[in-house]
Amino acid sequence: MPSTTGALPVRRSRTRRMGESAYGLMLLAKQVAVALIALIVLAAGVWASWGTAQHAMLTKGREQGTFRVESCGDDWCTGVFVPSGRPSESRSGMRLDAAVADGKGDRLPVVVKPGTRQTVRTGWAGVLHAWVPLGGSLLLAAVIVAGGMRFRRTGWVLGGLGAVLLGASFATLL
Repeated sequence: MPSTTGALPVRRSRTRRMGESAYGLMLLAKQVAVALIALIVLAAGVWASWGTAQHAMLTKGREQGTFRVESCGDDWCTGVFVPSGRPSESRSGMRLDAAVADGKGDRLPVVVKPGTRQTVRTGWAGVLHAWVPLGGSLLLAAVIVAGGMRFRRTGWVLGGLGAVLLGASFATLL
């Protein structure tokens, strides 16, 4: 293509072109690595949440009832589980996460984790509380995406979703 200034076009050397290609490849590798880290963080949040969320969300076929809180420690509350639906006996010594209970005398709808003495709160409060680890991983992934990948809008969206999830969980547990 002829130049309008009258000068001949300058060709870059093969070494310079390879260097530019290598730099572009390094930038691409960095973006892929940071995206992979963000995906691992999000997958860890889903994995950590699903262990409880499956019981809170998929209650059909599980033993459902009411949990009456008798005492609470730092992490767990103990109490009596009264089944609903099928005729069966109440069981004492059952456990419930202390974060979802207000204290002694509280009555909450729960489902029993099969094969354990642990119960999981059901309803909106239980479902949102079960997904709290995902909310935290969304906040962490937002920082990774916005800072590492320079996708600020995507980072804001991820952070906003995480904040909404954590805020909704807090609001329903009041």
